[in-house]
Amino acid sequence: MENISRFIPKTALILAVLLASCATVPLTGRKQLSLVSESEVMALSLSQYDQFLKSNKISTNKVETARVKKVGANIAAAVASYLEQKGMSSYLDGYKWEFNLVEDKSVNAWCMPGGKVVVYTGILPLMKNDAQLATVMSHEIAHAIARHGSERMSQ
Repeated sequence: MENISRFIPKTALILAVLLASCATVPLTGRKQLSLVSESEVMALSLSQYDQFLKSNKISTNKVETARVKKVGANIAAAVASYLEQKGMSSYLDGYKWEFNLVEDKSVNAWCMPGGKVVVYTGILPLMKNDAQLATVMSHEIAHAIARHGSERMSQ
């Protein structure tokens, strides 16, 4: 019984920390564990993004690069407009949107916290038009806006 009484305060403390670390995503109302600050996540993602760009080849295809940048800029503007309408413009504090096309046969795209977006050339043959590309890029951007990066780091 004595061991249990020592265990209960520790459990209560851990439970209190976990409950205090739960945040609600304003866009969805979903609860998420957030033990890592958004500024820490952004700093780490910027560092990793810079490393990625140094070790991967940026596409020299001007037409496809312009397409990715145009679609990305339209999505970024739509996100900013939506958040402004909802009174949540500060949600994008620290975001510096950047869109890059990288030479890689992988069928992939991703967005890091802070708005750093990469599309791989391997996915472009599957994108018949800008709407399809926008769907893929929007999906990736939604992960960053919903702060899934800090949630994953917290887990």
